Amino acid sequence: MAGETSRSRPVSAARLPHHVLARLFQYLSIKDLAACRRVCRHWMAYLEYEDCEVWETLCRREVPDSALSDPYLLCEVPTFLAKLRAFKHAWNSRDASRNVYVRSNGFTVHRNPIAQSTDGIRGKMGVSTGYHAWELAWEGPLGTVAVVGLATRHAALQCPGYVPLLGSDDQSWGWNLVDNALLHNGDCRQPYPHVNNPPKYQVGERIRMVLDCEEHVVYFEKGCEFLGVAFKDLPPVKLFPAVCAVYGNTEVSMIYLGPPLLG
Repeated sequence: MAGETSRSRPVSAARLPHHVLARLFQYLSIKDLAACRRVCRHWMAYLEYEDCEVWETLCRREVPDSALSDPYLLCEVPTFLAKLRAFKHAWNSRDASRNVYVRSNGFTVHRNPIAQSTDGIRGKMGVSTGYHAWELAWEGPLGTVAVVGLATRHAALQCPGYVPLLGSDDQSWGWNLVDNALLHNGDCRQPYPHVNNPPKYQVGERIRMVLDCEEHVVYFEKGCEFLGVAFKDLPPVKLFPAVCAVYGNTEVSMIYLGPPLLG
């Protein structure tokens, strides 16, 4: 009829333009966004782009500026989604010895200069399925104990004296970078890597810890070098990245890389 206002045709949610999706998705949690990826191909295609506007917005909102502005710290996780994922898997300040704290960048743990104490920390998220890789760098003196490895949620994170706490019981598995010993349930096996006169860890070197939950093994890499399987027959429970240290003012940075590049 003449003069009747024409009605606009409804637009399907599956056809919303990307700039509209970005405005809507920025208010959702990561868990909700994971559900959104399963709604339709259009939404999945948008969210699979790891540098899209919504991932950038969430990353800048949650990841500390000091981490994002560091040209070296997150260089192995170049996209906004990868940085956000790494932050969700970073050190857990609430699951640590009272003698350590997580620096403002969110990825580096600092041990206070406390005498006669061994102090550890776990990551925020444990895993029990799939493949996972973490990059670790010890950024200070090692002292007599500097252990990297895995722990269940029940493993102790502080004890008196200077001892390799990670690997001292059946709840943790560790590699002491000081003497290249592998530690589990109080047993010490040397050397690792499994070669004669393995090279000593150099402060600042980046090493990768790779956990294969399907094969129940963990191994380490340095650069492009595979160092061999460190532990096998791991239990089918949630395992957390962990470290323990004894030297005052030493620091350890950890970046979750996601699934490793296989082959």
